[in-house]
Amino acid sequence: MNEEHSKALYDRALSVMPGGVNSAVRAAIEPYPFFIAKGDGGHVVDADGNRYIDWVMGLGPLLLGHDLPEPVAAAVQRHASRGPMYGTPTEVEVELAEFVVRHVPSVEKIRFVNSGTEATVSAVRLARGYTGRNAIVIMQGGYHGAQESTLVEGDAQGAHPSSAGIPQSFAEHTIPVPFNDEETVRAVFEERGEEIAAVMTEPVLANYGIVHPEEGYLECLRELTAEYGSLLIFDEVITGFRVGGLGCAQSRFGVTPDLTTFGKVIGGGFPVGAVGGRAEIVGELAPAGPVFQAGTFSGHPVTMAAGLETLRFAAENDVYDHVNDLGDQLREGLTELLADRAPEYTVVGTDSLFKLIFTREGPDPKSHEEQCVSGCRQESTCPRYDHCPKTGADVRRSETDRWRRLFWGEMKARGIFLSQNGFESQFVSYGHTEADVERTLAAYEEAL
Repeated sequence: MNEEHSKALYDRALSVMPGGVNSAVRAAIEPYPFFIAKGDGGHVVDADGNRYIDWVMGLGPLLLGHDLPEPVAAAVQRHASRGPMYGTPTEVEVELAEFVVRHVPSVEKIRFVNSGTEATVSAVRLARGYTGRNAIVIMQGGYHGAQESTLVEGDAQGAHPSSAGIPQSFAEHTIPVPFNDEETVRAVFEERGEEIAAVMTEPVLANYGIVHPEEGYLECLRELTAEYGSLLIFDEVITGFRVGGLGCAQSRFGVTPDLTTFGKVIGGGFPVGAVGGRAEIVGELAPAGPVFQAGTFSGHPVTMAAGLETLRFAAENDVYDHVNDLGDQLREGLTELLADRAPEYTVVGTDSLFKLIFTREGPDPKSHEEQCVSGCRQESTCPRYDHCPKTGADVRRSETDRWRRLFWGEMKARGIFLSQNGFESQFVSYGHTEADVERTLAAYEEAL
Protein backbone atom coordinates (compact mmCIF):
# COMPACT_ATOMS: atom_id res chain seq x y z
CA MET A 1 0.00 0.00 0.00
CA ASN A 2 1.61 3.23 -1.17
CA GLU A 3 1.55 6.05 1.42
CA GLU A 4 4.28 8.34 0.14
CA HIS A 5 2.03 11.38 -0.27
CA SER A 6 0.63 11.05 3.28
CA LYS A 7 4.17 10.67 4.60
CA ALA A 8 5.30 13.80 2.77
CA LEU A 9 2.28 15.77 3.99
CA TYR A 10 2.96 14.74 7.58
CA ASP A 11 6.59 15.78 7.22
CA ARG A 12 5.39 19.24 6.12
CA ALA A 13 2.77 19.36 8.88
CA LEU A 14 5.33 18.66 11.60
CA SER A 15 7.11 21.88 10.65
CA VAL A 16 4.06 24.10 11.13
CA MET A 17 1.65 22.34 13.53
CA PRO A 18 2.33 20.79 16.98
CA GLY A 19 2.51 17.05 16.47
CA GLY A 20 1.59 17.65 12.84
CA VAL A 21 -2.14 17.67 13.64
CA ASN A 22 -4.93 19.94 14.83
CA SER A 23 -6.49 17.45 17.25
CA ALA A 24 -4.41 15.15 19.42
CA VAL A 25 -6.24 11.89 18.66
CA ARG A 26 -5.31 12.14 14.97
CA ALA A 27 -1.65 11.55 15.84
CA ALA A 28 -2.45 8.22 17.53
CA ILE A 29 -1.87 6.45 14.20
CA GLU A 30 1.71 5.24 13.91
CA PRO A 31 4.16 5.91 12.43
CA TYR A 32 2.13 8.77 10.94
CA PRO A 33 -1.52 9.49 10.13
CA PHE A 34 -2.82 9.03 6.61
CA PHE A 35 -4.30 12.13 5.01
CA ILE A 36 -7.80 11.96 3.52
CA ALA A 37 -8.48 13.44 0.09
CA LYS A 38 -12.23 12.80 -0.16
CA GLY A 39 -15.19 10.88 1.18
CA ASP A 40 -17.63 8.76 -0.77
CA GLY A 41 -20.72 7.24 0.85
CA GLY A 42 -19.38 5.02 3.64
CA HIS A 43 -15.82 5.19 2.30
CA VAL A 44 -12.82 7.53 2.28
CA VAL A 45 -9.95 7.84 -0.17
CA ASP A 46 -6.56 8.97 1.11
CA ALA A 47 -4.00 11.27 -0.48
CA ASP A 48 -2.32 8.29 -2.18
CA GLY A 49 -5.56 6.96 -3.66
CA ASN A 50 -6.07 4.12 -1.16
CA ARG A 51 -9.73 3.42 -0.45
CA TYR A 52 -11.12 2.40 2.97
CA ILE A 53 -14.47 1.54 4.50
CA ASP A 54 -14.85 4.38 6.97
CA TRP A 55 -16.28 3.49 10.39
CA VAL A 56 -14.95 6.72 11.96
CA MET A 57 -17.35 9.07 10.15
CA GLY A 58 -15.54 12.20 11.31
CA LEU A 59 -15.69 10.80 14.89
CA GLY A 60 -19.48 10.73 14.74
CA PRO A 61 -21.04 13.74 12.98
CA LEU A 62 -21.70 12.05 9.63
CA LEU A 63 -24.96 10.22 10.30
CA LEU A 64 -25.79 10.33 6.58
CA GLY A 65 -22.31 9.44 5.31
CA HIS A 66 -20.00 11.45 3.10
CA ASP A 67 -22.49 11.93 0.26
CA LEU A 68 -25.07 14.41 1.53
CA PRO A 69 -28.60 13.74 0.22
CA GLU A 70 -29.88 16.34 -2.23
CA PRO A 71 -32.03 18.28 0.30
CA VAL A 72 -29.08 18.65 2.67
CA ALA A 73 -26.56 19.57 -0.03
CA ALA A 74 -29.00 22.06 -1.57
CA ALA A 75 -29.64 23.79 1.77
CA VAL A 76 -25.91 24.09 2.47
CA GLN A 77 -25.21 25.53 -0.97
CA ARG A 78 -28.18 27.89 -0.77
CA HIS A 79 -27.15 29.41 2.53
CA ALA A 80 -23.45 29.55 1.61
CA SER A 81 -24.27 31.39 -1.62
CA ARG A 82 -26.16 34.11 0.26
CA GLY A 83 -23.10 35.15 2.23
CA PRO A 84 -20.78 33.52 4.79
CA MET A 85 -22.41 34.88 7.97
CA TYR A 86 -23.95 38.04 9.37
CA GLY A 87 -23.60 38.46 13.13
CA THR A 88 -27.39 38.70 13.42
CA PRO A 89 -30.09 36.04 13.87
CA THR A 90 -31.44 34.10 10.88
CA GLU A 91 -34.65 32.14 10.40
CA VAL A 92 -32.92 28.80 9.98
CA GLU A 93 -31.51 28.82 13.53
CA VAL A 94 -35.05 29.30 14.86
CA GLU A 95 -36.24 26.37 12.75
CA LEU A 96 -33.49 24.06 14.03
CA ALA A 97 -34.21 25.11 17.62
CA GLU A 98 -37.92 24.37 17.11
CA PHE A 99 -37.08 20.92 15.69
CA VAL A 100 -34.88 19.99 18.66
CA VAL A 101 -37.38 21.29 21.22
CA ARG A 102 -40.11 19.28 19.53
CA HIS A 103 -38.21 15.98 19.64
CA VAL A 104 -35.85 15.89 22.67
CA PRO A 105 -37.62 15.35 26.03
CA SER A 106 -35.41 17.59 28.16
CA VAL A 107 -35.18 20.58 25.82
CA GLU A 108 -37.55 23.50 26.25
CA LYS A 109 -34.99 26.11 25.16
CA ILE A 110 -31.63 25.78 23.45
CA ARG A 111 -28.49 27.86 22.83
CA PHE A 112 -26.33 26.99 19.81
CA VAL A 113 -22.55 27.26 20.11
CA ASN A 114 -19.63 26.08 17.98
CA SER A 115 -18.32 22.80 19.41
CA GLY A 116 -19.09 20.06 21.88
CA THR A 117 -16.44 21.49 24.19
CA GLU A 118 -18.06 24.92 24.10
CA ALA A 119 -21.41 23.27 24.87
CA THR A 120 -20.11 21.49 27.97
CA VAL A 121 -18.22 24.60 29.16
CA SER A 122 -21.46 26.56 28.86
CA ALA A 123 -23.45 23.85 30.65
CA VAL A 124 -21.06 23.79 33.61
CA ARG A 125 -21.09 27.58 33.89
CA LEU A 126 -24.87 27.61 33.62
CA ALA A 127 -25.27 24.95 36.31
CA ARG A 128 -23.02 26.88 38.67
CA GLY A 129 -24.78 30.14 37.95
CA TYR A 130 -28.25 28.66 38.39
CA THR A 131 -27.53 26.76 41.62
CA GLY A 132 -24.98 29.11 43.20
CA ARG A 133 -22.74 26.11 43.84
CA ASN A 134 -19.31 25.15 42.48
CA ALA A 135 -18.78 21.37 42.61
CA ILE A 136 -19.32 19.21 39.53
CA VAL A 137 -19.53 15.41 39.67
CA ILE A 138 -18.18 13.64 36.58
CA MET A 139 -17.60 10.00 35.61
CA GLN A 140 -14.10 8.54 35.54
CA GLY A 141 -13.38 7.83 31.89
CA GLY A 142 -16.09 10.18 30.68
CA TYR A 143 -15.06 12.88 28.25
CA HIS A 144 -16.62 16.33 28.02
CA GLY A 145 -14.24 18.12 25.70
CA ALA A 146 -11.07 20.12 26.23
CA GLN A 147 -12.26 22.16 29.20
CA GLU A 148 -10.69 22.91 32.58
CA SER A 149 -13.54 21.69 34.77
CA THR A 150 -13.54 18.14 33.41
CA LEU A 151 -9.94 17.47 32.34
CA VAL A 152 -9.51 16.00 35.80
CA GLU A 153 -8.34 12.63 37.14
CA GLY A 154 -8.58 10.95 40.52
CA ASP A 155 -11.51 10.04 42.69
CA ALA A 156 -13.93 11.51 45.20
CA GLN A 157 -11.18 11.73 47.83
CA GLY A 158 -8.87 13.79 45.67
CA ALA A 159 -8.72 15.02 42.09
CA HIS A 160 -5.97 16.59 40.02
CA PRO A 161 -5.75 18.04 36.51
CA SER A 162 -5.17 15.55 33.69
CA SER A 163 -3.45 18.18 31.55
CA ALA A 164 -0.71 20.69 32.06
CA GLY A 165 -1.94 24.27 32.12
CA ILE A 166 -4.93 23.64 34.40
CA PRO A 167 -4.63 25.03 37.95
CA GLN A 168 -5.18 22.62 40.81
CA SER A 169 -7.88 25.00 42.03
CA PHE A 170 -10.08 23.92 39.11
CA ALA A 171 -9.74 20.26 40.07
CA GLU A 172 -10.77 21.02 43.65
CA HIS A 173 -14.29 21.71 42.38
CA THR A 174 -14.53 18.47 40.37
CA ILE A 175 -15.49 15.11 41.88
CA PRO A 176 -14.72 12.06 39.69
CA VAL A 177 -16.71 8.89 40.46
CA PRO A 178 -16.83 5.51 38.68
CA PHE A 179 -19.61 5.07 36.13
CA ASN A 180 -22.21 2.47 37.18
CA ASP A 181 -21.25 2.73 40.87
CA GLU A 182 -24.35 3.75 42.82
CA GLU A 183 -22.72 3.25 46.20
CA THR A 184 -19.94 5.74 45.55
CA VAL A 185 -22.10 8.48 44.06
CA ARG A 186 -24.60 8.18 46.92
CA ALA A 187 -21.76 8.53 49.42
CA VAL A 188 -20.49 11.63 47.60
CA PHE A 189 -23.90 13.27 47.83
CA GLU A 190 -24.28 12.36 51.51
CA GLU A 191 -20.96 14.08 52.23
CA ARG A 192 -20.99 17.02 49.80
CA GLY A 193 -24.50 17.23 48.36
CA GLU A 194 -25.09 20.84 49.41
CA GLU A 195 -22.12 22.05 47.34
CA ILE A 196 -22.78 20.02 44.17
CA ALA A 197 -24.06 22.13 41.28
CA ALA A 198 -24.47 19.24 38.86
CA VAL A 199 -23.68 15.71 37.83
CA MET A 200 -22.41 15.60 34.25
CA THR A 201 -22.37 12.25 32.49
CA GLU A 202 -22.72 10.70 29.10
CA PRO A 203 -25.81 8.44 29.29
CA VAL A 204 -23.59 5.86 27.60
CA LEU A 205 -19.83 6.27 28.02
CA ALA A 206 -19.21 6.67 24.30
CA ASN A 207 -15.70 8.08 24.21
CA TYR A 208 -14.18 5.44 26.45
CA GLY A 209 -15.11 2.08 25.00
CA ILE A 210 -18.92 2.43 24.83
CA VAL A 211 -19.94 1.41 28.36
CA HIS A 212 -23.68 0.82 28.75
CA PRO A 213 -25.35 1.99 32.00
CA GLU A 214 -26.46 -0.73 34.38
CA GLU A 215 -30.17 -0.93 35.06
CA GLY A 216 -31.16 1.79 37.51
CA TYR A 217 -27.91 3.80 37.40
CA LEU A 218 -29.18 6.78 35.43
CA GLU A 219 -32.36 6.72 37.52
CA CYS A 220 -30.15 6.87 40.63
CA LEU A 221 -28.43 10.01 39.33
CA ARG A 222 -31.80 11.57 38.56
CA GLU A 223 -33.07 10.79 42.05
CA LEU A 224 -29.98 12.13 43.84
CA THR A 225 -29.75 15.38 41.90
CA ALA A 226 -33.43 16.09 42.45
CA GLU A 227 -33.17 15.34 46.17
CA TYR A 228 -30.17 17.62 46.73
CA GLY A 229 -31.19 20.47 44.44
CA SER A 230 -28.41 19.74 41.93
CA LEU A 231 -28.77 19.53 38.16
CA LEU A 232 -28.41 16.43 36.02
CA ILE A 233 -26.55 17.13 32.78
CA PHE A 234 -26.51 14.54 30.00
CA ASP A 235 -23.63 15.04 27.61
CA GLU A 236 -25.15 13.79 24.36
CA VAL A 237 -22.49 15.22 22.07
CA ILE A 238 -21.86 11.67 20.81
CA THR A 239 -25.14 9.88 21.57
CA GLY A 240 -27.39 12.77 20.51
CA PHE A 241 -29.45 11.87 17.43
CA ARG A 242 -27.64 8.52 17.19
CA VAL A 243 -28.78 6.53 20.23
CA GLY A 244 -32.55 6.64 20.59
CA GLY A 245 -33.13 8.33 17.25
CA LEU A 246 -34.55 11.85 17.24
CA GLY A 247 -35.31 11.65 20.98
CA CYS A 248 -31.64 10.91 21.76
CA ALA A 249 -30.37 8.54 24.46
CA GLN A 250 -32.50 10.14 27.16
CA SER A 251 -35.63 8.93 25.39
CA ARG A 252 -34.15 5.45 25.05
CA PHE A 253 -33.48 5.17 28.79
CA GLY A 254 -36.54 7.12 29.93
CA VAL A 255 -34.52 9.51 32.12
CA THR A 256 -34.94 13.25 31.53
CA PRO A 257 -31.99 15.46 32.56
CA ASP A 258 -32.17 19.14 33.45
CA LEU A 259 -29.64 20.09 30.76
CA THR A 260 -28.36 18.34 27.63
CA THR A 261 -25.29 19.15 25.58
CA PHE A 262 -25.13 18.40 21.86
CA GLY A 263 -22.61 18.44 19.01
CA LYS A 264 -21.65 16.30 16.02
CA VAL A 265 -24.88 15.10 14.32
CA ILE A 266 -26.86 18.23 15.25
CA GLY A 267 -24.64 20.20 12.83
CA GLY A 268 -24.79 17.76 9.92
CA GLY A 269 -21.00 17.56 9.64
CA PHE A 270 -20.24 21.25 10.23
CA PRO A 271 -18.78 22.80 13.44
CA VAL A 272 -21.50 22.96 16.09
CA GLY A 273 -22.46 22.55 19.71
CA ALA A 274 -25.56 23.30 21.75
CA VAL A 275 -26.85 23.31 25.31
CA GLY A 276 -30.56 22.86 25.95
CA GLY A 277 -32.85 22.08 28.82
CA ARG A 278 -35.54 23.39 31.11
CA ALA A 279 -36.62 26.90 30.15
CA GLU A 280 -36.08 28.34 33.64
CA ILE A 281 -32.46 27.12 33.63
CA VAL A 282 -31.47 27.94 30.05
CA GLY A 283 -33.17 31.29 30.53
CA GLU A 284 -30.33 32.23 32.89
CA LEU A 285 -28.03 32.64 29.88
CA ALA A 286 -27.28 36.19 28.72
CA PRO A 287 -28.95 38.34 27.59
CA ALA A 288 -32.00 36.90 29.37
CA GLY A 289 -30.08 36.13 32.55
CA PRO A 290 -26.79 36.75 34.40
CA VAL A 291 -24.73 33.80 33.05
CA PHE A 292 -22.63 35.18 30.22
CA GLN A 293 -22.26 33.21 27.00
CA ALA A 294 -21.65 34.49 23.48
CA GLY A 295 -19.89 33.57 20.23
CA THR A 296 -19.28 35.24 16.89
CA PHE A 297 -20.05 32.10 14.88
CA SER A 298 -22.84 30.71 17.07
CA GLY A 299 -25.91 29.83 15.03
CA HIS A 300 -23.91 29.98 11.80
CA PRO A 301 -26.49 29.78 8.98
CA VAL A 302 -24.68 27.11 6.94
CA THR A 303 -24.27 24.88 10.00
CA MET A 304 -27.88 25.44 11.07
CA ALA A 305 -29.12 24.55 7.58
CA ALA A 306 -26.98 21.41 7.45
CA GLY A 307 -28.18 20.29 10.88
CA LEU A 308 -31.84 21.01 10.21
CA GLU A 309 -31.93 19.22 6.85
CA THR A 310 -29.94 16.28 8.22
CA LEU A 311 -32.46 15.76 11.03
CA ARG A 312 -35.42 16.31 8.71
CA PHE A 313 -34.01 13.73 6.28
CA ALA A 314 -33.51 11.28 9.15
CA ALA A 315 -37.10 11.87 10.30
CA GLU A 316 -38.63 11.39 6.85
CA ASN A 317 -36.60 8.41 5.66
CA ASP A 318 -35.42 5.06 7.02
CA VAL A 319 -32.11 6.42 8.32
CA TYR A 320 -32.33 5.05 11.85
CA ASP A 321 -33.71 1.69 10.75
CA HIS A 322 -30.84 1.41 8.28
CA VAL A 323 -27.95 2.40 10.54
CA ASN A 324 -29.25 0.52 13.58
CA ASP A 325 -29.80 -2.65 11.55
CA LEU A 326 -26.25 -2.52 10.20
CA GLY A 327 -25.01 -1.85 13.74
CA ASP A 328 -26.80 -4.98 14.93
CA GLN A 329 -25.29 -6.99 12.08
CA LEU A 330 -21.79 -5.81 12.98
CA ARG A 331 -22.14 -6.49 16.70
CA GLU A 332 -23.84 -9.86 16.20
CA GLY A 333 -21.24 -10.90 13.65
CA LEU A 334 -18.40 -9.92 15.98
CA THR A 335 -20.01 -11.74 18.91
CA GLU A 336 -20.25 -14.93 16.88
CA LEU A 337 -16.70 -14.54 15.63
CA LEU A 338 -15.25 -14.00 19.11
CA ALA A 339 -17.00 -16.99 20.63
CA ASP A 340 -14.42 -19.21 18.94
CA ARG A 341 -11.44 -16.93 18.33
CA ALA A 342 -11.19 -14.60 21.35
CA PRO A 343 -13.88 -15.24 24.00
CA GLU A 344 -12.10 -12.89 26.42
CA TYR A 345 -12.80 -9.86 24.18
CA THR A 346 -16.01 -7.86 24.52
CA VAL A 347 -18.33 -6.49 21.83
CA VAL A 348 -19.90 -3.20 22.87
CA GLY A 349 -22.21 -0.62 21.36
CA THR A 350 -25.83 0.17 20.64
CA ASP A 351 -27.81 1.57 17.71
CA SER A 352 -25.20 2.87 15.23
CA LEU A 353 -22.22 2.68 17.63
CA PHE A 354 -19.95 -0.36 17.82
CA LYS A 355 -16.54 -1.33 19.18
CA LEU A 356 -14.45 -4.36 20.08
CA ILE A 357 -12.73 -4.05 23.46
CA PHE A 358 -9.66 -6.19 24.01
CA THR A 359 -10.62 -7.15 27.56
CA ARG A 360 -8.12 -9.47 29.20
CA GLU A 361 -10.39 -11.92 31.01
CA GLY A 362 -13.68 -13.55 30.24
CA PRO A 363 -15.76 -16.70 30.55
CA ASP A 364 -15.75 -19.44 27.99
CA PRO A 365 -19.49 -20.14 27.73
CA LYS A 366 -20.69 -23.26 25.95
CA SER A 367 -22.78 -21.17 23.59
CA HIS A 368 -22.39 -17.54 22.55
CA GLU A 369 -26.19 -17.43 22.32
CA GLU A 370 -26.24 -17.07 26.09
CA GLN A 371 -24.45 -13.71 25.80
CA CYS A 372 -25.79 -10.30 24.87
CA VAL A 373 -25.75 -10.88 21.12
CA SER A 374 -25.73 -7.26 19.94
CA GLY A 375 -23.33 -5.51 22.28
CA CYS A 376 -22.89 -5.63 26.05
CA ARG A 377 -26.01 -4.42 27.91
CA GLN A 378 -24.81 -5.03 31.49
CA GLU A 379 -27.50 -7.67 31.98
CA SER A 380 -26.94 -9.62 35.20
CA THR A 381 -28.15 -12.86 33.58
CA CYS A 382 -25.47 -12.74 30.87
CA PRO A 383 -22.56 -15.19 31.44
CA ARG A 384 -20.16 -12.31 30.67
CA TYR A 385 -21.65 -9.97 33.28
CA ASP A 386 -18.76 -10.19 35.75
CA HIS A 387 -16.18 -9.65 33.01
CA CYS A 388 -17.56 -6.94 30.71
CA PRO A 389 -16.37 -3.32 31.24
CA LYS A 390 -18.58 -1.35 33.61
CA THR A 391 -16.38 1.70 34.17
CA GLY A 392 -13.81 3.72 32.29
CA ALA A 393 -11.09 2.08 34.39
CA ASP A 394 -12.21 -1.33 33.14
CA VAL A 395 -11.71 -0.17 29.55
CA ARG A 396 -8.31 1.32 30.38
CA ARG A 397 -7.20 -2.04 31.77
CA SER A 398 -7.90 -3.70 28.41
CA GLU A 399 -5.15 -4.32 25.85
CA THR A 400 -5.31 -0.87 24.30
CA ASP A 401 -1.69 -0.99 23.11
CA ARG A 402 -2.32 -4.26 21.28
CA TRP A 403 -5.46 -2.75 19.74
CA ARG A 404 -3.65 0.37 18.48
CA ARG A 405 -0.17 -0.89 17.62
CA LEU A 406 -1.05 -4.26 16.08
CA PHE A 407 -4.75 -4.73 15.35
CA TRP A 408 -5.51 -1.26 13.94
CA GLY A 409 -2.79 -1.59 11.31
CA GLU A 410 -3.96 -5.05 10.32
CA MET A 411 -7.44 -3.69 9.69
CA LYS A 412 -6.10 -0.69 7.77
CA ALA A 413 -4.06 -3.01 5.54
CA ARG A 414 -7.36 -4.73 4.70
CA GLY A 415 -9.01 -1.45 3.75
CA ILE A 416 -10.91 -0.85 7.01
CA PHE A 417 -10.61 2.51 8.78
CA LEU A 418 -11.37 2.16 12.49
CA SER A 419 -11.16 4.78 15.26
CA GLN A 420 -7.59 5.73 16.03
CA ASN A 421 -7.32 4.13 19.47
CA GLY A 422 -8.89 1.48 21.67
CA PHE A 423 -11.26 3.94 23.34
CA GLU A 424 -13.09 5.97 20.67
CA SER A 425 -16.44 4.80 19.32
CA GLN A 426 -17.00 3.66 15.74
CA PHE A 427 -20.05 4.77 13.80
CA VAL A 428 -22.38 3.43 11.14
CA SER A 429 -23.79 5.85 8.57
CA TYR A 430 -26.63 5.90 6.06
CA GLY A 431 -23.95 5.61 3.38
CA HIS A 432 -22.84 2.16 4.56
CA THR A 433 -24.14 -1.05 3.02
CA GLU A 434 -24.49 -4.71 3.97
CA ALA A 435 -21.56 -5.39 1.65
CA ASP A 436 -19.45 -3.04 3.79
CA VAL A 437 -20.48 -4.99 6.89
CA GLU A 438 -19.63 -8.34 5.31
CA ARG A 439 -16.23 -7.14 4.14
CA THR A 440 -15.50 -5.63 7.56
CA LEU A 441 -16.40 -8.81 9.42
CA ALA A 442 -14.20 -10.80 7.07
CA ALA A 443 -11.33 -8.40 7.85
CA TYR A 444 -11.91 -8.79 11.60
CA GLU A 445 -11.77 -12.57 11.18
CA GLU A 446 -8.42 -12.38 9.36
CA ALA A 447 -6.90 -9.74 11.65
CA LEU A 448 -7.82 -11.57 14.85
